[in-house]
Amino acid sequence: MPSNSLDFSDSGQPGRLTDTSLRGNSQLSVQSPESRVALRSYTVSDYLLARLKAIGVDHVFGVPGDFVLGFFNRMLQSQVSYVATCNELNAAYAADGYARIRGIGAIATTYGVGELSALNGVAGAFAERIPLVVITGAPATQHFQARPLLHHTLGDYRIPMKMFEKVTVASTLLKSGASAPAEIDRVLTACLTHHQPVYISLPSDVVDMPCNRPGEFVFPMAPCSDPEALREAIGEAHDMLQWARLPIVLGGVELIRLGLQREFAAFLDKSGLPFATMMLGKTVLSEHHPQFIGLFEGDRSREAVRQRVEAAECVLELGTWMTDFNSGGFTDHLADGKSIHAGLQAVRIRHHLYKNVNLRDFVCGMTETLSRREASSLNILPATANATHRPSVPYLPVANDALTVGRFFDRIAKFLPERAIVLAETGVSLFSAAETLMPEGGTFIGQTFYGSIGYTVGAALGAAIAAPQRPVVLLVGDGAFQVTGQELSTMIRNHLKLIIFLLNNDGYTIERVICDRTYNDLQAWQYHKLVEVYGGGLGLDVHTEGELEAALAHAATAQGVVFVEVHAGRLDCSDALRDAGRSMAATNQLNS
Repeated sequence: MPSNSLDFSDSGQPGRLTDTSLRGNSQLSVQSPESRVALRSYTVSDYLLARLKAIGVDHVFGVPGDFVLGFFNRMLQSQVSYVATCNELNAAYAADGYARIRGIGAIATTYGVGELSALNGVAGAFAERIPLVVITGAPATQHFQARPLLHHTLGDYRIPMKMFEKVTVASTLLKSGASAPAEIDRVLTACLTHHQPVYISLPSDVVDMPCNRPGEFVFPMAPCSDPEALREAIGEAHDMLQWARLPIVLGGVELIRLGLQREFAAFLDKSGLPFATMMLGKTVLSEHHPQFIGLFEGDRSREAVRQRVEAAECVLELGTWMTDFNSGGFTDHLADGKSIHAGLQAVRIRHHLYKNVNLRDFVCGMTETLSRREASSLNILPATANATHRPSVPYLPVANDALTVGRFFDRIAKFLPERAIVLAETGVSLFSAAETLMPEGGTFIGQTFYGSIGYTVGAALGAAIAAPQRPVVLLVGDGAFQVTGQELSTMIRNHLKLIIFLLNNDGYTIERVICDRTYNDLQAWQYHKLVEVYGGGLGLDVHTEGELEAALAHAATAQGVVFVEVHAGRLDCSDALRDAGRSMAATNQLNS
């Protein structure tokens, strides 16, 4: 992605001419961001940008607006790059996708109309525990007191902040250079501690207020466990697991959010226990791990996986969320009497609750105390036989056969490159990709809990910016793409390499399996031609298995964005999605 660290003169050449160069010196001097800051007073915006860089934010996604332009000007002079998106909602989605790869993301918009357009994206990050820094360029501090009828305002200037307080864990309105550093550090610490969004309102007159330079940022430590509660929880869990017949482990989403994959892998290596994941925890570890048995989603699970989990006398749930999608519509059948559930700050064993026990301490403590169980006594199913989509059917393309969703995912499972970041949009893509074996070193991203339509288009942009050396594959339906698809132009503008598979089933299939009515129909687009409209990339149209083979051959070697439009039937989807549709229809008392 082009660097934003250099000024551009009116002639379009990088760099800024110094006084020396104007006197005829043959060597031009290009000033670095650090040297430009050093030539003026250190300001609140400098402090905020330095702190963002220190905690791992190299890119900020956003859309310009007059109240935030002063901050953007300072960002262009900093070590943090600005990534312009087509709208603020997509900026929030992009920051979310970025954070899932890098550990934290950031978005900056203008006051009112800009920030409120991003609110839904921030709410999704709040629901799924994704740390985001939300920065709003606000009117000057005097206007917060006088409340003139400025554009973008709502009478009470604090209304947007009050709205964001519902979907953030900390917020602040920066009022002066004296108080801003402490406030910035406070909210950033909260963001990293709670793994959820925070909100910073930066008035236009505070942007360049002088302030102290930052010292070293002190990263927050996980809250300490109550030692007695930890010891008792580990003791009870150890006894229950050690004597249980066919115990099983469910590796959940909180292991990913807290970055506990290494600790989880060490626990499995020491204990020898088999593990399954749920949709939110997919790719917590490699799906080629010898102890991995597949995806568990209650009654929607593949039969062998369901039977193995339900046969366990003890189920150790590490960081799992029993959401409706995760649990197969709440059909997990995991009775409290045989469950150990360890979450962020508490452990529940049968009917005992141990408070103030953090997940890391519990996993590490269990690793120390458990002895290894022999694989022959644990009925560990081979992952490759149970985690793949329709594993019993070898894929041999029939050139003229029309593609189906099942056959498409059979083929994609063998196409995905190692270390790929795979994003699947809620609906046909998510429910099919969840059952697809991910490649070695792969990362799976889907907004499985909040489920905001169109999320993955922006998130794919953020993931590609966050990890430019890794393959990024987006699986998205035509309905979701029509909500946020303009971000394809941002991918092209930033010369990103992505492969996008758009499943064109002529509308909202996920809604059709709930209630099939005309409101689920859409105007048909020629999606594969959009790369030409947006100015770059390769667009391919696929109807048959033979055309898919040709498209994959092009995609494997192409540079830049490859957009493959895959045509499927209006109601062609996985059995799991059909079952989910019936469940949602019943929940909402709908007649099909």
